[in-house]
Amino acid sequence: MVKDKHLKHQPFKIKALYTQSDISSLKFVNSLPGQPPFVRGPHADMYNTKSWTIRQYTGFASAEESNKSFHKTLEEGGQGLSVAFDLPTHLGYDSDHPAASADVGMAGVAIDSVEDMKTLFQGIDLSAVSVSMTMNGAVLPIMAAFIVAAEESGVKKAQLRGTIQNDILKEFLVRNTYIFEPKVSLHSSIELVSYLTDKLPLFNSMSISGYHFQEAGADPCLELALTIANARLYLDRLSQKGISLDKFCRRLSFFFGIGMQFYQEIAKLRAARYLWNEEMDKRGVTDETSKKLRMHCQTSGWSLSAQEPMNNIIRTTIEAMGAVFGGTQSLHTNAYDEALSIPSDESARVARNTQLILQQESGIGDVVDPWAGSFMMESLTDQMIQKVHSYLNQIDQLGGIIEAIEQGWITDTIHQLAIQKQTKIDNATDVIIGVNKFQVQNNSEVTPQARKINNDKVKQRQLEQLSILKASRNQVVVNDKLKQLTCAASQFKDNLMDCTVEAIRARATIGEVTQALNVAWPRAKMDAAFSSQQSNMEHKNQLDWERVKRKVHQYTKHNNRPKILIAKLGLDGHDRGAKVVAAGLQDLGFDVTLSNLFQTAEDIAHSVTKIQPDILGISLLSGAHLKLVKELNQQLANTNIIKIVGGIIPKEHHLLLRKQGIDQIFTPGSRIDDIASRLIDLLHQTKQTIPFHNII
Repeated sequence: MVKDKHLKHQPFKIKALYTQSDISSLKFVNSLPGQPPFVRGPHADMYNTKSWTIRQYTGFASAEESNKSFHKTLEEGGQGLSVAFDLPTHLGYDSDHPAASADVGMAGVAIDSVEDMKTLFQGIDLSAVSVSMTMNGAVLPIMAAFIVAAEESGVKKAQLRGTIQNDILKEFLVRNTYIFEPKVSLHSSIELVSYLTDKLPLFNSMSISGYHFQEAGADPCLELALTIANARLYLDRLSQKGISLDKFCRRLSFFFGIGMQFYQEIAKLRAARYLWNEEMDKRGVTDETSKKLRMHCQTSGWSLSAQEPMNNIIRTTIEAMGAVFGGTQSLHTNAYDEALSIPSDESARVARNTQLILQQESGIGDVVDPWAGSFMMESLTDQMIQKVHSYLNQIDQLGGIIEAIEQGWITDTIHQLAIQKQTKIDNATDVIIGVNKFQVQNNSEVTPQARKINNDKVKQRQLEQLSILKASRNQVVVNDKLKQLTCAASQFKDNLMDCTVEAIRARATIGEVTQALNVAWPRAKMDAAFSSQQSNMEHKNQLDWERVKRKVHQYTKHNNRPKILIAKLGLDGHDRGAKVVAAGLQDLGFDVTLSNLFQTAEDIAHSVTKIQPDILGISLLSGAHLKLVKELNQQLANTNIIKIVGGIIPKEHHLLLRKQGIDQIFTPGSRIDDIASRLIDLLHQTKQTIPFHNII
């Protein structure tokens, strides 16, 4: 067992010149598409026979509104559906749960029951259209609701095509929409695989995701390594359960992020297929289809800028080309305004048309793996393979992926890389046009109008539907089915999914099913943490950083050390930004406390009373900022503490937040040293004594 708390990072290197000597020893160079080790693609003809599937991630507000969007997507060239659920649904809360109030329908579609699921797919032939569902925490009730909704519309389980993500391990590493503890969650995930493998032969029972690792800070190499590491554990558990890997892997897919490291991303996707074939050979898998890694890709969210958002169209196009050159089977292209809000109809159409133009105008798919034989690309593919091997060996030495999750090794490593990346952006080592180079001083003319979602309207609709559902169902039957589900969970029985389907069929809600499981499996709680001194090391000898550090020190000489509480308000689990800012401010001389995830306004008010900070920093990425800040102000009515907000905040909401008492707003692209400098200026301006009594 290694004692180092972090994985040893393996920087990826690209040379200026490559020659024949760089690839002379590589055996896979002479392989063919559709043949092991599948570096050149899983199919011999690739896009000449069938182009990649345009599968845009869609879902917002109510099931009715999302259904209209689905129909429009299919009418305008979409070739499959990918469902975005709202945060309460991800976390197993019904829309009437107190913790869900502000987030209902904001970052995805609200689904409380099978009736919502039926509305979501009204008029869509589920025997003909494949559906991908990004769901992990509440995967059992959501998949059950989809199955029952399909059956009640006349589509049998065996006819359903699509993918359920069902990759719970990565939630504990980066995305955080988990509900139960890791080991229990893994059991739930494996039980769903077993059920779908037997009863939904055309449906992918798992999509192992690397995308979220990259969004949290991992580079493409670490993203691929962690994806393979998680996959290995799933394979181990499935083998222990007696599930045929030949059978399971035929319906398995992978999900990768595609960033702006163009050559490296192509090499990553080529290497992924090599590594998967290698893993299959080690485990004795003989079915050739099972040995072919099939993937969905999505362009990077992190690469999108709030400044000059139209530039994001170019970024997304470059990333889409990387995915296609890498041989993806389906693709989502991000909208240019996603650094500001939920995509508008216009931006969603541009994102979709980006793929249509690539497919039908560019000829990009006419040649199978055009990079084959390239001295550079074959060498980069091999480098990717070797570095992933090194990471996997380190994870094995740590005790395996579960041990790494529970001890925080991997999350710490990703956090360190996120700090390094932010430093490069702050110092313009990594250039982002319009953000740290060639900035436009006043870009209001090119700022698009953000999509507006009426949370109150959506929530009222959901509450009415819940009331109708509960009034019309047989409560005795519902209670009985939920008890059976609790029993199955408590005893770790194999009929867990059968019990869930029956509970949903009886009209139990998503939240009630989750509560029944919570009786046996309590909600997981993970403590927040961030690294200190990493930012100072990364910014060593940087003049702007040292200047701000002196400014903070000068303030501290005449006052107390500036104290800030950084809190995640609401149900958003993306914490990369909050952790990076916390680490940077701490290293600049602030006294920083970082809250745990999923804080309510009341939770934060209690923390303010206990910690007595000078500044309260709220991290918000879900679009629910206006309502959540209003709720927080009600809890903090008796204090004049400095309040700042950071996250995805549309420009037209800035004035509204200012009127609610927010002193500063920091959007994506803000420099850490600039944030610190402006906070010290705020403290100088106020010089206030903050009363903390009687806040609640």
